[in-house]
Amino acid sequence: MDLNATIVSKNEQIELSLLKEKNVELFIKREDLIHPFVSGNKFRKLKYNIEEAIKLKKKSVLTFGGAYSNHIAATAVAGKLAGLKTFAVIRGDELGKNIKETLEGNPTLRKAAENGMKFHFVSRELYRQKTSFGFIEKMKNKWGDFYMIPEGGTNGLAVDGCQEILTEQDSKFDYICAAVGTGGTISGIIKSLEKHQKVIGFPALKGAFLSEEIKKYTIRKDNWSLQKKYHFGGYAKFNDELIEFINTFKEKTGVLLDPVYTGKMLFGILDLIKKDTFEQGTKILAIHTGGIQGIDGFNANLVKKNLQIINV
Repeated sequence: MDLNATIVSKNEQIELSLLKEKNVELFIKREDLIHPFVSGNKFRKLKYNIEEAIKLKKKSVLTFGGAYSNHIAATAVAGKLAGLKTFAVIRGDELGKNIKETLEGNPTLRKAAENGMKFHFVSRELYRQKTSFGFIEKMKNKWGDFYMIPEGGTNGLAVDGCQEILTEQDSKFDYICAAVGTGGTISGIIKSLEKHQKVIGFPALKGAFLSEEIKKYTIRKDNWSLQKKYHFGGYAKFNDELIEFINTFKEKTGVLLDPVYTGKMLFGILDLIKKDTFEQGTKILAIHTGGIQGIDGFNANLVKKNLQIINV
């Protein structure tokens, strides 16, 4: 794949009895189909960061994340495609005690390692200090000079990349819906809106800090809002209802959702439609930000707990 390519994702209309009953049109922008691993908002966020690393003549990239972070795998693959070495600081020092066992049980880190990424595992306490000067200097002593990409990939260049998600063909929609993690994707979308459009964000984690993060990158405050009650308990938290919803949605529409971001967003959108939040005739575009590669690891944990898995 060409990281410099201009990619336009197709919009797929969703047909459900609820939508007909409420006279609301729902489409999904299939950003998840961009690439198996550098897909959705990960491609958008990494595009200009990788370009900047090359422009600065850096030979490597350093980033941060949890053991099941889609961003980690995407950075490894994107770095390899661009000819850059990749390094990652991973939260959880226990994972580094038996790296072979960790990689066998973790498809995300395994994919990253297969694409040449090197890991530095740290305790959760030390992870909170990951952006301090002292910590970064230690990483430079270990790996040499590098271009640094934040956890989740969100920075100004990532927001620039996410501005390219919407195109002229999307002007017919009244609402754009997006899952929210670090705030980069929704910030880019807000900056590319037309005057008549509004964005609804669905945070995948608890906390009031996201609004402030989004305000760092945007000017207008009247064309976006956050629906904060569909996080299912917090980041990567779930219940049987969410897993059942994801499986039913796939069965009825053919679209696979991930349990961390897009599953929660679509659950929220359909719940709001059910509660008559939108006027009849409203056109909604939901952004599928990918994350599908993380389902294998998620399912492995569900199997261990003897719980229903996500049907892929």
